[in-house]
Amino acid sequence: MKMIPKTFARLVPLIVILHAQALNAADAPAGEPKPHAGLAIWDIATPATAPLSSAALAAKEGFSLVPQGEAKAIGGDAVLSNGSLTAVIRKQSASIDVYSTSGESPVARGTLTLFDDHGDGMAATKLLSAVIDDNSKGSVCVEATYSTAAGGGPVSAKFRLKKNAVLLEVEPGPNAKKLRIDCASQFAVLPDFFADDMVINPQKIQPNSIEVPSENFLLQMIGNGEAMLMTVFESRKQDAKLALEGAGEKRQIIGSEIDFGKMDADGVKRGGKVWLSVFEGPQIWHTLEVKAADAGKVIPLDWKMPLPAVWRVDFTRSNDLTDSWSMLLQEKSGGEYSKPSWLSSGEGKLDINRKRWNTVLGTFVYPAWSDSESRGFLQPLKSEKITFSGPVVIYPIARTKQTPRDAFTVFDVIRNSLGVGPCEYILDLEGQKGEYRGRATCSTRDTLTAIYKANQQKEKRAQVDKTLDETMAFCTHIRGRITRYLEFGHKLRAYLAEQKAAHPEMAAYIDEMDKVAAEIDAKYDARKEKIQTLEYVAQLNSDFRKNILDDSSPEALDKCKKYAKDLVEVGDNQDELSSECRWVVKSLRQCAGLLLAMDPKATAIAGEIRARTQEALRSPANHEGAQH
Repeated sequence: MKMIPKTFARLVPLIVILHAQALNAADAPAGEPKPHAGLAIWDIATPATAPLSSAALAAKEGFSLVPQGEAKAIGGDAVLSNGSLTAVIRKQSASIDVYSTSGESPVARGTLTLFDDHGDGMAATKLLSAVIDDNSKGSVCVEATYSTAAGGGPVSAKFRLKKNAVLLEVEPGPNAKKLRIDCASQFAVLPDFFADDMVINPQKIQPNSIEVPSENFLLQMIGNGEAMLMTVFESRKQDAKLALEGAGEKRQIIGSEIDFGKMDADGVKRGGKVWLSVFEGPQIWHTLEVKAADAGKVIPLDWKMPLPAVWRVDFTRSNDLTDSWSMLLQEKSGGEYSKPSWLSSGEGKLDINRKRWNTVLGTFVYPAWSDSESRGFLQPLKSEKITFSGPVVIYPIARTKQTPRDAFTVFDVIRNSLGVGPCEYILDLEGQKGEYRGRATCSTRDTLTAIYKANQQKEKRAQVDKTLDETMAFCTHIRGRITRYLEFGHKLRAYLAEQKAAHPEMAAYIDEMDKVAAEIDAKYDARKEKIQTLEYVAQLNSDFRKNILDDSSPEALDKCKKYAKDLVEVGDNQDELSSECRWVVKSLRQCAGLLLAMDPKATAIAGEIRARTQEALRSPANHEGAQH
């Protein structure tokens, strides 16, 4: 694959509205892209009456550089920059102007406006002070305080740019409550490292203001593939909303709003800072429309990977849910494909035919790949189990070994804002590791049949005996996963029944969730006769040891094959059932968030459902196909 080193980091047009509170600062970890030159603060003695032009910002005429280490109140307009981003706090404005400065010349990209915590928020009306809070080798920070409309109090926030960062860090002051980011975008994506992403398509949403799950990060797809704006926040207690406008094909997301934290019963505000980062560059994300009739067809994309990375491909299913895949990579023309893993569990390999197997889809042709020239291709699945119909969204979610040091991905932004430890905790990396115990029933069949076919059962008696124990361990493990899904479904449905009784006004939302959860029992009922019981498997093994283990007669092979046939029927149905249950839980996870957009009163219930689904999805058996 061709490597195209390039930094995709510029701030795009945005308006940030803060309704804030003060929180402790936390340094971002090391390991970010190479630092840009230009970490500095300037004071402009003559206040500007309008946002600075790109030429004025580049020329810096009338700018007075504040010596490093000096902290003071700014007399005129304050300018802080780290070479990537520049923020201008103007004395004669109630807003903060933000510029991208990582290119050849500064580009005006938006404004930030503070609101206090009275009701829906009182807008800032006048800058009261701009005081340097930090002016060191590692970061620059200015605290801006504004008056608000009558009845409101002063509101403030600290705006920090770090030497090594591609992030604008916002730390709210005592009166702050929310952060609003006005940014027109085609889609919003809640990247889900645990399951499938949740993609918000504004053309499918009627309300102009919707709640979305509080999952610590939100990605907005800007323009026609030239930029993405990512918001990261510290706590899942920080509610998130989206604002939409327009109709038909012109309907779009115009902004997002993130809480800085809510007041708990103990009177303590929970939540934290908010970080903004922007990925910018040609084709940094891509979208196209796929129709149901495209199933099985190869679709060359009018798109090439701008950099090597783990590119996530979010297909829209016929039921408007998302199915997330990682795009295959090819190093040499005509060669095999690698399936990169952001979990650092090693790359998977697929032959040139891209055939793959899992317990739900069976054998299928992998639907997303790139060639050795980084050109992208899709081949929507042709399957009775799943149909793709609707927008496809492609973006860089994680690094590969070939990703340039000066480029970054969604995972990098999360790690560099939250820190490595909190990042791993929030993403629950430990819980995503697949487990394999014992020996799969098909492997047991192949092993025993080969031994008995060669009439080696006497000399390999210990191996045969061990194989029986291993297959029992395998069946027990998978049965445990099935039981876990069943218990999850029963407990969730009981919870939903309680919530429906307590909140009859949310009956429609709850009924939809209960309908999906009921599919777990339906899947189980359809297979319960074929999966038998663990006692049945134990009896199969007992009978084998009694009647076949030491049998050297010509009939021994046929007896072995009969045992294997009965065993594999149990194993296959167990594997398929556990995978089917997992798909139901993943669907529940998405449905809870998407339907929340239609009924914001369900915020607490949706959050509880998504928390329970994550717990149910932890530690999957390898045969469940957790990551396609």
